[in-house]
Amino acid sequence: MIGAAKSAELEHILCDPGQSFRWFTHDYPYRLACWNYHPEYEIHLITQSSGTAFVGDYIGDFQPGNLCLVGSNLPHEWVSTNFGNEILSGRDIVLQFDPQIFAQAAGIMPEMAAPRLLLEQALRGLQFYGSAEEQGIDLMRRIGEVQGLQRLALFFELISLMAETDEKIVLSSHDYAPNLDASSAAIMQRVTAYILGNINDDVRMSIAADLAEMTPSTFSRYFKKTTGKNFIDYVHKLRIGRACNMINEQSEPITSICFNVGYKNISNFNRHFKRECGLTPSSYRKLAGGSRANSI
Repeated sequence: MIGAAKSAELEHILCDPGQSFRWFTHDYPYRLACWNYHPEYEIHLITQSSGTAFVGDYIGDFQPGNLCLVGSNLPHEWVSTNFGNEILSGRDIVLQFDPQIFAQAAGIMPEMAAPRLLLEQALRGLQFYGSAEEQGIDLMRRIGEVQGLQRLALFFELISLMAETDEKIVLSSHDYAPNLDASSAAIMQRVTAYILGNINDDVRMSIAADLAEMTPSTFSRYFKKTTGKNFIDYVHKLRIGRACNMINEQSEPITSICFNVGYKNISNFNRHFKRECGLTPSSYRKLAGGSRANSI
């Protein structure tokens, strides 16, 4: 699924001077688990829960094991849904690094220039799948268990895997130009929280405009300029993303899911679902069921 972007908050990253990169885990919700960007590249692994992923102007559903590489200053966020009031312990495993380490090291070790294409692709965001995802998950966990040269060696092994594999997809569109105006980050956070919080009910642009403290006409222009998409299309993408998660995780009838994500009739739901996913909800359920069976 292709989606929309919103204004983001600059995250200031402080690395240990004795480390070439930063590896850490955090729970969800978490103060830094928001729509943010930073100069450092980020490898991001979701260990539990499902929800909606925002990477640049991409919106898609995620499941446990979601592994992405996000380039410099590309806004990103993973929003878990349907987890109640519990804290998701260690939901995220994150590795952040300065891409300049490769350019600087290449002057001494020419092999360090090899990931150049990977770093260029990651400026639009990359998601890994198949054996690359499985191996990448294992390496991300192992990196957190060791120190020193072992840790550095595993990092290079992970970068090499990501550079050489064909099991990856580019997320953001080629012409995506993010709005990094931090002053509007709070506006988009309020609007997105409103949409996600009311995805199973009516979502009105007039209310979103009030939250943004704008008139509806001004907000409509603002939203289109900021996200590259109109408000209604943005809402549809979030509804279908939520439906995909429910189809993956629940056995309730498609009709019930249709109403639970805010659609009033099944034909409208089917039409939007096929437009976003390329197949009908029932076909998606069969495909998702087959994928789960093959992974057991």
